[in-house]
Formats: sequence, structure tokens, C-alpha cells
Amino acid sequence: MKKIMILGAGLVGRPMALDLADDKDISVTVLDQDPVRLQTFDKKDISTIRADLNDTGNLKKILDPCDAVISAVPGNMGFKTLQAIIGTGKPVVDISFFPEDMFLLDDLAKTKNITVICDMGVAPGMSNLLVGNGYKHFDRTDSIEIYVGGLPKVRHYPWEYKAVFSPSDVIEEYTRPARFVRNGKLVVKPALSDPALIYFEKPGTLEAFNSDGLRSLIKTLKVPDMIEKTLRYPGHIEKIKVLKKSGFFDTEPVRIGLNDIKPLDFTSQLLFRQWKLARGEQDLTVMKIIISGIRKGTPETWEYNLYDEYDPVSGIHSMARTTGYAATMALRMLLAGKYSNPGINVPEMIPQSDGCVDFILNGLKKRGISYILDIRS
Repeated sequence: MKKIMILGAGLVGRPMALDLADDKDISVTVLDQDPVRLQTFDKKDISTIRADLNDTGNLKKILDPCDAVISAVPGNMGFKTLQAIIGTGKPVVDISFFPEDMFLLDDLAKTKNITVICDMGVAPGMSNLLVGNGYKHFDRTDSIEIYVGGLPKVRHYPWEYKAVFSPSDVIEEYTRPARFVRNGKLVVKPALSDPALIYFEKPGTLEAFNSDGLRSLIKTLKVPDMIEKTLRYPGHIEKIKVLKKSGFFDTEPVRIGLNDIKPLDFTSQLLFRQWKLARGEQDLTVMKIIISGIRKGTPETWEYNLYDEYDPVSGIHSMARTTGYAATMALRMLLAGKYSNPGINVPEMIPQSDGCVDFILNGLKKRGISYILDIRS
């Protein structure tokens, strides 16, 4: 019986725990400091521990009996938490969207002789893995385009947006500079830049903007043109730009009465009450990945498409499923011994081990998540 610990019992952590608990050879324990979140596991075959995940010293003691870890903490504490996990010598799959360079922990992971997979969600995550799969099969890869978004199925004024992630992580998409590659050179532009309208069969026309979703692909792949864009319903970008321009995302405290308050903290609390998906509220995830280059001496384009919706049977939101199950399948891959590479790994490395891409895609398909590949010459 493998003992797995999941750090974070939020809208993604919970589906991951429920998914892994279905395996007879896995025992699941969930850690979170919020007792209300932990109470959702009552009457489930899942153990819970109330713990402050910021207390890395205590965290090391708690993780001692486990065999592997999934980290689903907010990005602002992701790097420190991952460092603590690696220090315990436990293999880990991480989905926290932290801004620090993950490869700074590579030497530590190699010293502990453990495999660490970072950014293993839907995007970054599956987007990187599928790009890496195309890159492996192409003689020469000329361009990569990634378009991805999680949206409510029903649009409500004023934001027409809902989220399953922590408010700080969502706002990071609007504030962190977007990095992409043009003509072999790194380009940095503000998030929300270069808006464009793109039509999808489902859910229709969406608005795309530059975001910092390429992540490790900038370092790991040699491709002259690479870009990632986030998708929202048309009109969303302008509303966010007004907030940003007006200072609502600033981190410098502002004196209000007798208190000093960071505008970003205030905005996060206010917006996330409106952005949080309610139980039973339907959402969707849409992603398009376009990989173009030369394969077997002939120009070829691979296009992966994902369209996924809220599952009314399980009551699990689409973004939580597409993110969480990517991580749980990666963990199963590690437990099965199909992938082993001590150090810091990112999803685009996984295709280098034969059979791993099919293992993950087949596992996702069994859970109702299908990535459709269209190949054009």
C-alpha cells in the first residue's frame, strides 16, 4: 500500500484525493489548515491532517511516513514548500504556479536521488507534455502555439469568468510579464498584450492575450517561435486593464484609516468572492496546441484540441479535473516505475521515456478527458 500525501484541499486538491483513493493500492492523506475544507472528506476513505503548510519544519515531520507527495499549494508558497518536500527525500508532483526558477532545486533533488515533476497541471502541464511529444517526433520544430482557458459555461455580468485557483494565482496571469520566443529570441511583453479574437467550435469566439504560460519550454526546447495565450470571453481584457491601470493590483500598502492595506490583497478578496465557482456551477476548459515543422522530410502540423465540461455525476469542475487528473496520472506513472529521472523534471521531458505519454493520455481518457490529435501535411 503506497502512502500518498496531498498538500492542499482546495478545488483541485480534493478531486486529486478522490481520484487516487479509488486505487486499492493507494492510501491518501490530505493536509490543509482550513478545517472546513477537510470536513468535505468526512465519510470518505481519506485521512486528513490539519496543518499550517507554511510551517516547513513541521511539514517535514508529517511527511516522514509517506511514499510520495502532490503539492497543490498557492503559488506564493509553492517554491518554499517544494524545497521542504524535496528535503524529506520524497518523490513529488507539483502543480503550484510559483514564479521562482524551479531548476534552482535540481541539485537538491539529485542529491536526494528523487524524481520531481513540476508544473504538472493542464497548462502548464499537459500543454508542455504534448508539445514535448510533438518535438520528439519532428525532425525540426519551427513553431509552437498554445491557447488555453478555463471559463464558466454560463456568462454572468460583469466578469463572465470563474476560477478554481487561489486569487493570487489567477491575478498572476494578469500581472506577470509574458515571455515568448520570436525568431529565436526571447521577447518580454506585459500580460494582457496583443489581444486577438479566435473562433472555437465550442464555445465560440474567445479573446486571447499574452501570458507567461510557456514557463520551462523557453529553456528546454530549441524552437524559433513559441507563444502561449490565455483565453477569456470577449471584453474581459479591457475590464482587467482598467483595474490594473487604476492600481488595484499594486503591492505597495495604502493607508486606509488606521490600517495599511495592499490593494492586491483587497482586490483578491473582493474578486474571488465573485470568481469562485459555486458547487454545481458548470465550467469548461478549452485548449488548442499547434506544433509545426518538418517530419520525415515533409512539412507537417500537429494540432491537439481539448474541450471539457463540468462533470455532473461526480460534481467536479472541469478545470479541477483537467488539472488534477494530469497530476494524479503523473504520480501513478512514478509509482509504476515508468518514469524515473532524479532531479527537477518538467512535463515536456516525459515523452523521452517510451510509453509514458500514452499512459497519461489513456488514464485521462478513462476519466472522460480526451485530447484529440489532428495531423496535417
